[in-house]
Amino acid sequence: MRKRNKEEEQAALEVLRKTGVSVLEAALVAREALERGRGKLKRARRCIELGDNALRQREKTVTFARAVDAALEDRVNQRSRSIIDMRYLSMRLMKQCPGLARRRIRSITPKECGAYIRQAFHTPRQRNKARLTLSGIFSSAIKREWCDQNPISKVPREKLCERRIRVLTREEIDTLLTAAREYEGGICLAAVGIMLYAGVRPNEVERLAWEHVHPEEGCIYIYPQHSKTGGARRVTIYPPLAALLRMIEEQGIPKGEAVCPTRWRKHWAKLHRQAGWTGEKRWEEDILRHTFASHHLVAFRSYAELQLEMGHRSAELLRTRYVSLEGVHAEDNFWRAPASGAGDLVPLSPHASDFALLMRPDAVQ
Repeated sequence: MRKRNKEEEQAALEVLRKTGVSVLEAALVAREALERGRGKLKRARRCIELGDNALRQREKTVTFARAVDAALEDRVNQRSRSIIDMRYLSMRLMKQCPGLARRRIRSITPKECGAYIRQAFHTPRQRNKARLTLSGIFSSAIKREWCDQNPISKVPREKLCERRIRVLTREEIDTLLTAAREYEGGICLAAVGIMLYAGVRPNEVERLAWEHVHPEEGCIYIYPQHSKTGGARRVTIYPPLAALLRMIEEQGIPKGEAVCPTRWRKHWAKLHRQAGWTGEKRWEEDILRHTFASHHLVAFRSYAELQLEMGHRSAELLRTRYVSLEGVHAEDNFWRAPASGAGDLVPLSPHASDFALLMRPDAVQ
């Protein structure tokens, strides 16, 4: 018996000699494995095997900065605005949160994500956008098996206190349209009309081509790749917009492939100033869209119809932020269509039942 023990000891020493581990260290590890295996050798080996797999997965990861690069690579075919937003928000996170760029993506916890967002951004809207950006980065990392779960799913969205955006007055609308007609031969008139009388978002108008505008069908097609929400929709061309589009044709206003002229944002900013939005009178980006929404609801009394026109997933945002009914009346003549910018106007009754009257072919003379 003693001889057999001696032989086993010699064999064990021979096994350990090549590993560089002492007998004591090996004994401690073996005891710990057996304790985890509840005293059973087979179970202890299973614990070692599973632990090895888990360790390999933990080591198969990258830094947060590398995960950001991968997420941007995944979105190379998406809209340029989406890529710009993700790059800006992720860079701000790494700049405002020292050490984040070098953190291993697999080890970042939901609690840390929330802390990073609060540290880098100061308004609920910014923080919710950052939350979406982080979610996209972790989703790309999961596809590459750099992490197992998306910690952002456990980070709650911040509640927004929506601020109502006011509606343009009739005088302001007239001033803006006059400025658009006069500015560089009217190259911005179509874009202004589409935002004001169709409620199309500024970024969507920027991506709109003339081939998407169909006055003969009475609609504009917004395709998924051009839409903010990624959903397609058909936007109605109401008489005021139809009149502006006809005016553009009759007066020979230059039209390129796109509805907006080259360097659109610079033209748009200059047009604001020319129309009187300078100094303390600041331009609100969505004011044309809000003006359209408020007048549409007063005229047609239907959140469902307005939701389809605006491209919202629900009517909740319309109720809380977009629609400002104070001081908006059907008698404001918002829907009256001029003939080539002048002449008699066709009034719209404030009842939804008169929608067909508004859309008659003779509504735009």
